[in-house]
Amino acid sequence: MYSEITAKDGFTTNGDECSLVITCEHGGNRIPIRYADLFKADQVLLNTHRGFDPGALSMAKVLATAFAAPLVASTVSRLLVDLNRSVGHPHLHYEVIRKQSSELRDIIVKQYYQPYRSQVEHLVRQAIADHGRVIHLSSHSFTPELDGKVRNADIGLLYDPARPGESNLCGHWKAALNACSPELKIRRNYPYEGKDDGLTSWLRYRLPPDAYLGIELEINQKHIFKTGRHWTALRNVIVNALRMALTQPRSGFSI
Repeated sequence: MYSEITAKDGFTTNGDECSLVITCEHGGNRIPIRYADLFKADQVLLNTHRGFDPGALSMAKVLATAFAAPLVASTVSRLLVDLNRSVGHPHLHYEVIRKQSSELRDIIVKQYYQPYRSQVEHLVRQAIADHGRVIHLSSHSFTPELDGKVRNADIGLLYDPARPGESNLCGHWKAALNACSPELKIRRNYPYEGKDDGLTSWLRYRLPPDAYLGIELEINQKHIFKTGRHWTALRNVIVNALRMALTQPRSGFSI
């Protein structure tokens, strides 16, 4: 359901130690065999962006390797249970699960949702205990077009504007991405709002802004499905730009 790559050392920015934790909530479209019959009519849907975020897991693995950071990732489809939604959210489960008994839904939450969230929170709190602060990067991807509207971005950086550390980091990351690849369109809080319901928002309620920075990385799937070395090159650009952002002068950069 999820896996962890143990961090070796905290990443250093300008002599100050911080720590990164990488997560991927929608890394696969797997339906556990116990629930497979419920999704017999939805096999095509499982292979679309409704079932998972293509490319998000490979991006998360590259980030975790590059920064020697712990990774928590799920390959269970968001249609069974969406790990990036709060319990009680209307889209926590796909409609075929919403029609099942509350007892079955509770079992799914206890078996897949709660262990994932507990593991992420544990790693985040441990990083804060060890290094004083943590940068949590949640890896996602988005479909190039939704409901007939073309998404006007290559990469989105989602954060809470009310938390200066998150805003500053995303500003530095955006500038570094523009410097590395000027042809890319980088947008902040697009195609979604970073303060919307999600794992990062859930952790913000529990942790102070000087200790926890939660950023969602969103990549347009048109880049993931390109042939050749394009996708590999883009992942390297994202990593290198983040490394540049983390080593910028600290004026106004509160992490």
